Amino acid sequence: MVLKRGRYYLGRVVKINLTQDALMDALVQAPTITIGKFDWTITDVVDSREGDLKYIFGKLSKFAKDGHVTVIDEENRSQVDADAPNLLVASSPFVYLPEFSGMAFLHVWDGIQEDVFPRRIQKIVEAAYDGLLVSCEVEPVADYRAFTSRLKRLSKFIEFSATVYPPNPLFGRLWAELNNYIGERNASEVSIKEQTSKPNGLKSKIIELMDKIILDRGYQPEAVPGIADAAILMAADGYGKGKVIGVEDGEEVVIKTSDTQKSFLFSKDPLPAEFAEKARVYLGRVSIERDMGHR
Repeated sequence: MVLKRGRYYLGRVVKINLTQDALMDALVQAPTITIGKFDWTITDVVDSREGDLKYIFGKLSKFAKDGHVTVIDEENRSQVDADAPNLLVASSPFVYLPEFSGMAFLHVWDGIQEDVFPRRIQKIVEAAYDGLLVSCEVEPVADYRAFTSRLKRLSKFIEFSATVYPPNPLFGRLWAELNNYIGERNASEVSIKEQTSKPNGLKSKIIELMDKIILDRGYQPEAVPGIADAAILMAADGYGKGKVIGVEDGEEVVIKTSDTQKSFLFSKDPLPAEFAEKARVYLGRVSIERDMGHR
């Protein structure tokens, strides 16, 4: 039997006024929320916090309380409408690994797209604590190669902007100075924006930094990366949102770190332990490739 495979996206869960256990408790004991015509919750949970590989597995489930299906009336040989309470509309398997504050989730093209999943998880976690000053953001982990490939097509940079959050538990060596600054300021988030109208555009080493650490994880730049470059790196590692505006073929274009989110193919109906191990491999590669360390 051929297993149907789907595309899973990698994200980093940024916790706001939430401990690691509080986040995982919310995923395990998820409330049901209503958005528009549909209800959302987390089902089929496997809590493996006590296992050798610590993870939370679940399925983000979208359903209709007053669902309807078409059935066959055999006596009259006709199709008829029938009620189907709590009709499942779409389901996205996901796994959360606290070791990386990382999450992998399935893109469901007709119901739970990769940009929808993070928003629904955020709302569910907030609802678990009645929205009392807690939240979480599921930020995409960017593919450095794809991101720099896109940046190399620009003739100049005219704007860098990013909003970044304190990392936990991993941080990237290339943006360590920015990480220290955020800690010293006791900030929950920091927004950075640089722009220019000068003919030659902004000076940046973002491409060089990404290219060189991919080639050599021990790469040490001669100077501390500029604050905007560091913020883009931080966002690309899943700790915020980053955006570069530049010029390509005479036209102004916008490139976001979320445009090149890392992903992998795996079974659409995964076994929790196998799925968790697969996600661990990919998140581990990101940490090794970028020489990320624990705080």
